[in-house]
Amino acid sequence: MKIAAWFLRNFIFKAINILLCLSLIVFSANPVGADVYVKAFLEGSDFSGRSLQGYQFNESDLRNSSFVNADAQGVSFFAANMKESNLTGANLSNSTLDNARLDKANLTNALLEGAFAYGTSFNNVIIDGADFTDVDLRPPVRQKLCQLAKGQNPKTKRLTRETLECEQP
Repeated sequence: MKIAAWFLRNFIFKAINILLCLSLIVFSANPVGADVYVKAFLEGSDFSGRSLQGYQFNESDLRNSSFVNADAQGVSFFAANMKESNLTGANLSNSTLDNARLDKANLTNALLEGAFAYGTSFNNVIIDGADFTDVDLRPPVRQKLCQLAKGQNPKTKRLTRETLECEQP
């Protein structure tokens, strides 16, 4: 009888451990369906219209990729190469763009509110109608973007120049 009770307790203990391990896998830090790409080669990928919340693209090659109308709120693009990517209408609110390269990217009507982009490269970008409200930018980068700034974001109704806190001409 004691042996049977011992086997039963041992079985229950192992079953509980297995269930706990499975719950850690299922309830991990990333939302269900979210992907983590670190140093991934994703050149030319199409993420248009997709919900990417919880995704990470840290140090990934995203050159010539499309994020048209993508919901990328809170997504980490840390040190990603996004040269010549199309981010038209993308929601990048509260995303991490620090050290990313957005050279020649199209940010028309993009929403970047609250994004962290202090070390981001924005050479030869299109920012017509982009909303940069509360975006952390280096002062020389902000000045360069002010020279390009025009338009109004269709969702927030904010003028690009005002969101960049540009001096009045």
